[in-house]
Amino acid sequence: MHPILFRVPLPAWTVPLLWVFLIAAGIAFAGAIGLLLAKNKPGATAAGIAGVALAAIASQVKEQTYTLGPLPIYSYGVMLGLSLVVGWYLTLGLAERDGLPKETMANCYVVTAIAAVVGSRVLYILTNLDEFDSFGAMFDIRRGGLVAYGGFLGGFLGSYLFLRSHRIPLLPWADVAVPSLASGLMITRIGCYLFGCDFGRPLGETAPAWLKKLGTFPRWAEGTLDHGSGSPAWVQHVKERGLDPTAEASLAVHPTQIYESLVGAGLLALLLLARRRQKFRGEIFLIFTFSYGVCRYLLELLRDDAERGSIPPSLPEHVLLPAGLVIFAVGYTIGFSHLLRDNVVRKATQVLSFVPAVALYLALRPETFAASATLQYSTSQAVALATGLAASIAFAVYHKAALDHPEQAMALSLPESPAAAADRQADGDDDEDQDDEDQDEDETPRKKRSAPSKAGDAPSRARRGSAKDEGRATAREQGAAEAPDTTGEA
Repeated sequence: MHPILFRVPLPAWTVPLLWVFLIAAGIAFAGAIGLLLAKNKPGATAAGIAGVALAAIASQVKEQTYTLGPLPIYSYGVMLGLSLVVGWYLTLGLAERDGLPKETMANCYVVTAIAAVVGSRVLYILTNLDEFDSFGAMFDIRRGGLVAYGGFLGGFLGSYLFLRSHRIPLLPWADVAVPSLASGLMITRIGCYLFGCDFGRPLGETAPAWLKKLGTFPRWAEGTLDHGSGSPAWVQHVKERGLDPTAEASLAVHPTQIYESLVGAGLLALLLLARRRQKFRGEIFLIFTFSYGVCRYLLELLRDDAERGSIPPSLPEHVLLPAGLVIFAVGYTIGFSHLLRDNVVRKATQVLSFVPAVALYLALRPETFAASATLQYSTSQAVALATGLAASIAFAVYHKAALDHPEQAMALSLPESPAAAADRQADGDDDEDQDDEDQDEDETPRKKRSAPSKAGDAPSRARRGSAKDEGRATAREQGAAEAPDTTGEA
């Protein structure tokens, strides 16, 4: 376990940060102008915002310099980059399989990834304001300092804004994006383990030797990092748990980074399996939201690092912690239990979902008249509860609608492309022309039938007149034959 994988040899060179950020801001503004001329308003807006942000940073670091030298490649940064690459191929492959526009989804992934990194850093800063001694330190993410739930919320917001500008529904994209979040957890938590952050509570004496070995973090050599002289676990144990400052390693703790990495692998398998029986758009996203919320809430019970932050109110631990499990049990009962088709099995799992809350209450309940420890939810626990319950309610609504209207529930509802609109217009024009031709063909026989009748009116009248004349002549002949002879001839 080491925070730096290797160092890139570079010559010593002092760089004024003011000019670095000003040049970057100029490039961003130039890009915004180019995108505006290309009539790409969302891209131009994003580039303009980036330019303003870079210019603001430049004003804050105008007297600071950065000494370029051997460049450290941090383990966490490498794992973060690897997770983005894996997520790229995974997300775009699933998007193409679901019939989403690949080019638009590729752009959306970039926006989502940037928004996720920004969101994860912002949430970390908000919960650890006392950790930063300068404005520039807030932007140094190579050593870690990202909150998974901040990335989840930031990526969600970035996706929503981008897709809204392209008139594409969010839920189909969310379904293909969340598997990359699971793979990201699996990979980035390895980076956390190598760095030594996000560690757990000390293990008991009866813990297996292999687990103690996994959960022991070393003291780094002086100068490994610009700040501190050991892994975060070692430093915290020296300050708070009486560890000897000359100790070569921390106390043996729960390797919660490995636990969460395994959670990510399990969620990835679960989501890919759930895609085979998906009934409505957004189902995969909601399953991930609820499942990760439950797992993260339980992992937070084992976490011990001081960088998590907390949210009031403060309540006795035997009340606060089981209450969260009750909320998840209610969420499962009203929502995700309906994935089970057998009614008896579903009812049984609904009852069993409340058992962990009862067991935790009994385990934490203090003796009669004994003092009870008070706790607050960590930031991640509070977000897990809120998003998990919201996902359960949404699942109940969408699942019922999917049973009533299965075809509509799986519709993508994508906007019509310009080419398709042009083809449809052309088809419409062809249909109108065909209708006109059919109408002309229908009218032509009628005209032909009516024309002879008019042309033949005179001959018909002549024939009728001749027939009348012949009839009169015949009658006269018959009358002459029957008349008496008045001439007297024999």
